[in-house]
Order: sequence, then structure tokens, then C-alpha cells
Amino acid sequence: MTRAFLLSLGQLGDRAVLGVFAKSLGVTLAIFAVAGFALWYAMQAVLAHWNGWGATGLATAFAAVVTVLALWLLFRAVAVAVVGLFADEVVAAVERRHYPEALATARPVPFARGLAMGLRSAARVIAVNLILLPLYVVLLATGIGTAAAFLIVNGWLLGRDLGDMVAARHMDAGRMAAWRGETRGRRFLLGLADAALFLIPVVNLAAPVLGAAMATHLFHTRRR
Repeated sequence: MTRAFLLSLGQLGDRAVLGVFAKSLGVTLAIFAVAGFALWYAMQAVLAHWNGWGATGLATAFAAVVTVLALWLLFRAVAVAVVGLFADEVVAAVERRHYPEALATARPVPFARGLAMGLRSAARVIAVNLILLPLYVVLLATGIGTAAAFLIVNGWLLGRDLGDMVAARHMDAGRMAAWRGETRGRRFLLGLADAALFLIPVVNLAAPVLGAAMATHLFHTRRR
């Protein structure tokens, strides 16, 4: 895992990887910005309807607070879903440098399939974490229980999603199902490592791209 992380970090400056980082981060922040504007507009309309006048200041404050909270709580889900659209470029860049024999036989993931995988990933993350929200609240009393549970749950989710981004280039659906069972432990460790990166300020911005690159190294190291 350490080797995969260091190799991925070293390739973060590659033009292809840097391009995906810029695109995915831009799209992710744009999604939150559009959602925040829509919330502000809706809040202002509601206040105007109830009071007969627009409360721009109140609507702005409400939208800003909710958007910041959403960015904090949902950034991982949205960022991984978005990077799924461009993950093929990251995986191809890593394969081009380190695993050229695998690149020669890879099948690029179509945009529609990448979009579907990303949306399913975001839906799983949001649904599972919402279901477990009461548990997170109860574990607050332990001091570290909430953080530990969050890391374990999201490590499991991330490991599946990141692994699939790479496996989809080299396996059909039937083989991927068997592969998930064979690599459950390694993918969990991968997801755990990437989930930890999401907790570090600034580093969390690059966590989706680093995760995709790390997944590529782990996938091909095992195959070799």
C-alpha cells in the first residue's frame, strides 16, 4: 500500500493526471455552487411568499451554511462520482508509465458506463451513511467511535468503487464479480487509506485521483 501511494503521489504532476485532477475538482465544486445557488433562490422565494418581501440576507446566510455543511459531508461522495467520469484517463496514465503490457490489452470504459458507475457509487455512499447516521451519533459519546466507524464504512465503500474503476478496463461483469470476492481484503485496505486521505485538509482535494492511481497499482501488482 505504501508503494502504491508513493508511486501515485509521484505521478500526480503528470499532465494527464493533473488534467483529471483539475477537471474533477472543477466539476465537483461547480455542482456544490449550483446547488447552493438553487437553495438560495428557493429560500428567498419561500421567504418572499411568507412575508411578502425578499429576505436576501437571511436566504444568503442559510444557503451558505447548508452548502458548507453539504460540502463537508458529501464532498467524498460527489468527488468520487465525478472522478469516475475521468478515472479511465488516470488509470491509462498509470498503466502507460508502469504497466504498458496491460495498457495494450485494456478496453477503455465508455463514458456512459463511467457515469453509471459514478452515480451508483454516490448513491451507495449517501444511502449507507444516512442509514448509519444514528450509529454515528450514538458513538459520539465514545470520543473516537464515530471517526472509526466512518473510516471503516467508507473504506469498504471506497475500496469497491476504486477497484471497479480499474477492473472494468480488463474484465467483463462475470469476472469482476469473482475478482471482488478474491480481493476483498486488499480493496478494503485501499479504501481505508483513501478514506483517511479525505480527512486531511487540502490533501482531500486530490484524494479521488490518488485513490484511482493507487487502485491501478494494487490491481496490476496482484495480477503480476
